[in-house]
Amino acid sequence: MKVLITAGPTVEPIDPVRYLTNRSSGKMGYALAAAAAKRGHSVLLISGPTTLEIPEGVDYLPIESATEMYQAVESQIGRHDLAIFAAAVADYTPAEIAEQKLKKLGAEMTLTLKRTKDILGSARKVMGFKGTLVGFAAETENVVENARGKCLRKDCDLVIANDVSRRDIGFDSSENEVTLVYPDRSEPLPQDSKEHLAFHLIEIFEGIHSQPSGNLDNHD
Repeated sequence: MKVLITAGPTVEPIDPVRYLTNRSSGKMGYALAAAAAKRGHSVLLISGPTTLEIPEGVDYLPIESATEMYQAVESQIGRHDLAIFAAAVADYTPAEIAEQKLKKLGAEMTLTLKRTKDILGSARKVMGFKGTLVGFAAETENVVENARGKCLRKDCDLVIANDVSRRDIGFDSSENEVTLVYPDRSEPLPQDSKEHLAFHLIEIFEGIHSQPSGNLDNHD
């Protein structure tokens, strides 16, 4: 298969020296890219800034902002059979970017934000992707319920949900514990290293893609 994977955070500039971002380390996305490549797939990794090494045998496209990630996915997704959206993309970005460093003038400062484009939500309806679509849902409450809503709204074949309020898994951790959330059911997986979990998840994605319900004609 040809596999597209997004990973890492995005950074949204406020001025030439400041930006908004999130705690994503990119470890899960990079582990998925490495596992997919080792299983013989052609992999394109579109990643925000991380400190991780690019996995061997993986094509790499670096981006910074949510806008850049949207544009990169839009230009590449049509060439792929499986798209895995593991990146933590900013939902909002500064409405204006100051050309010069903002000075400290008062006790408070108001920053106006605007919505970014929904990459996962655009994959089917805007970009016309007909392959197997996998999203990630980083939640702090009602994990499965929120993930299933995301799966249905965005026409995913599967959403991988995890509770990022836990300190032992998720952001910055080398381990993760996730729940597979399908449109009609869910299945929890035991806690494991992100590397081992990645191999298991890739096998699951392969199975979905090989089924009639996961083929390229399913979403016409």
